Amino acid sequence: MKAMILAAGKGERMRPLTLTTPKPLIRAGGVPLIEYHLRALAKAGFTDIVINHAWLGEQIEDHLGDGARFGLSIRYSPEGEPLETGGGILRAMPLLGEDAFVVVNGDVWTDYDFSSLRKPLEGLAHLVLVDNPAHHPEGDFILIDGKVQDEGAAADKLTYSGIAVLHPALFDGCTEGAFRLAPLLRKAMAEGRVSGERLQGHWVDVGTHERLAQVETLIEASG
Repeated sequence: MKAMILAAGKGERMRPLTLTTPKPLIRAGGVPLIEYHLRALAKAGFTDIVINHAWLGEQIEDHLGDGARFGLSIRYSPEGEPLETGGGILRAMPLLGEDAFVVVNGDVWTDYDFSSLRKPLEGLAHLVLVDNPAHHPEGDFILIDGKVQDEGAAADKLTYSGIAVLHPALFDGCTEGAFRLAPLLRKAMAEGRVSGERLQGHWVDVGTHERLAQVETLIEASG
């Protein structure tokens, strides 16, 4: 099973850090954020990684290279224009192949064990959900008996972590260009073809300087 790290975001809320450094290379605990994913994926048994990039993407390629020092093989999917999540994944599909693959946002930090995703996918997607963080109290989706649904009581909603297993068939009918992933997921949910789980452990969407400091605190505490 291959894995894709989404690293094309500009990270505007992290300025001035991201004016000269792509967000996935911002350091937490002295280590670039994207390296935590690479190490965790390698530990979980993944070997083939695809990384998309746009803003200052050459820095990501220069820093990570072919992935050999992580025990991985890394290939890159450059984007000349913003393609959003769905468009970025579709652009990388020739590198991902015809089987289900893991996708993870490059700007989250977590101690999640990716090995639990290395199992046959039933349906079109499997989402990892988290308890709603303070910056997103309304949540995204509802998890009931292992199935993810879009409709239901607001009080029951959880937040999509940016970690998932997707099947290429989810993108059937899509054309090249910028589009979001969420509408595809909602359509699959309506068909009962999206499973899910609730993340047990630490997870932070590193979208602001304050949340980067939160990650620093978690890393220090775990050391």
